[in-house]
Order: sequence, then structure tokens, then C-alpha cells
Amino acid sequence: MFLGACAAAQEGPLQAGWLALTVLGVLAIEVAKNASGEVFDFASGADLGVASKDRTRFSGGKRVLVDGLLTKRQTVAVAAVGYFLGAAVGLWIVFFREPRVLWFGLVGMGAAFFYHAPPLKLSYRGLGEAAVGVCYGPLISCGTYLVQRGTVTVDVLWLSLPLGLSIAAFLWINEFPDVTADREAGKRTLVVRLGRRRAGRVYVAILGLAYAILAVLPLAGLPPAVWLGAAGIVPAASAARRLLASPETTARVIPAQERTLVAFLLLAFGSGLGLLLAGKRIV
Repeated sequence: MFLGACAAAQEGPLQAGWLALTVLGVLAIEVAKNASGEVFDFASGADLGVASKDRTRFSGGKRVLVDGLLTKRQTVAVAAVGYFLGAAVGLWIVFFREPRVLWFGLVGMGAAFFYHAPPLKLSYRGLGEAAVGVCYGPLISCGTYLVQRGTVTVDVLWLSLPLGLSIAAFLWINEFPDVTADREAGKRTLVVRLGRRRAGRVYVAILGLAYAILAVLPLAGLPPAVWLGAAGIVPAASAARRLLASPETTARVIPAQERTLVAFLLLAFGSGLGLLLAGKRIV
């Protein structure tokens, strides 16, 4: 959303009220997705099967059911309220601001619910990584821009691709501590399918592609200042080295998870700030 808003700011003043509603709608769906995911992953045994030594702040689910912080009924209620609020905000934007947001909302809400839920169960079929990359990169960035400017440009799409790959890499590395539990629960993530060693090399490739695209964005007419997003290379490279060295030891993977998240945030903030500093219109 930050990147999409920065791109929109090149065209003129931001509509603060519509931006706030966009943030509220996406936040509501995010909360709902986490809650509904807890219910389905608890039922499948995926979260229950995570050993104590493999627990991290970034993986193994939110554990509100496993640790008894909420009941199943309460968690379902949180999910229902979140999806309802997200849908209500989205429809308000559709009817009073931009009708084409409807398609972005339907894809986003569908991906959020069916990431865990049957019949699609995207994360159980090795499709969750792609879904996260699309939703947290192009879908949200372009959707935010669309609400502000009533259109989506190729430049905004290009800008969002490194971001989508970077957040996909964060999900990817978060699947490493859960491999055993996921495998036993029938959750066939790509890390489960590939094995930790090969998956570690793919993780490096995902991050490499993200920064390769960032490097060539000025060739597509974007300002070189977007290269400020390359600040994320430092923690990304450190995370990659650590993961490749010890992909099967959760205690050593945790710092790599942290650095992958920092890399994503630096990429988003740096690229967006670069747009604002360059003062170049996105056309």
C-alpha cells in the first residue's frame, strides 16, 4: 500500500479518506485470513504438529487455538467480522469511488480465504507462495493506486513485482521450520515438496530475481531513485547465506527470517521514497 500510494502521489495530492479506507479494508481481510487460517490449520493438525524447538515468531501459525488463547468459536467470529468489514469497505469504495476495485477485492478475499480453506486449499497444494506474491505485491500496490487515480499503469505493475517476490521469499523461508508438521498434516508446500536443501537454493533465486527486476526498472522509464530499495540487499544476502548454511536447524533459520522481513520492508520503503524524492510522474 505504501508503494502504491507513493506512485499515486506522483500524479497529485492523495485522497486521504480513500487511502484510509483502503488501509482499513486490507487490514480487515488480513485479520480475517489469519483467523480463518488458524481454524483450518488447527483442524488439519498442521499447527498442532509443530515441535517446540521449531516454534518461531514468524511460522507455525498464530497459535491462538494451540495455546488456548481463543476458542474455535471466538476465532471463527473474528474471521467472520474481518471478512464482513473488508467486504463492506470494498463495496463502499466500489459504489462511491472506483467500480473496478471489485475485481481486486474478489481476488484478494478469495485468495485470503481459500489459502487455507477447501476446496482450493492453496497453501496445501503448493500454490500458496504464488498467491502471496501476487496479492502482497501487484494486487495491493495496483489496487491502492487504482483507488487514488482511477487507473492502473504498467509502471506501477513493474514497481510491484520486486515487492511481490520479496514477500514470497519471506513466506518461503517461514515454511522451513514447519516442514515436518506440514508434511505429516498433508500440507504440501513447495518447501515440503522440494526439501530444505533445494528449497534454500530456490529462496536465493527468488530474492535474486526481485533485485534483478529492481535494477532494470529505470530501463522501463522509472526514476533511478527507485534503486533506494536496493538497501534490502544487505539483509537479504545475509539471510541467504545463513539459510544455505543451516536450512534444517530452526534456531539458525530464525535470524534469516528476521532479515528477510527487514529486506522486504527496506525494499518497499526505499522504492517508494525514491519515487517521492525523484518527483517523477508515473505514466
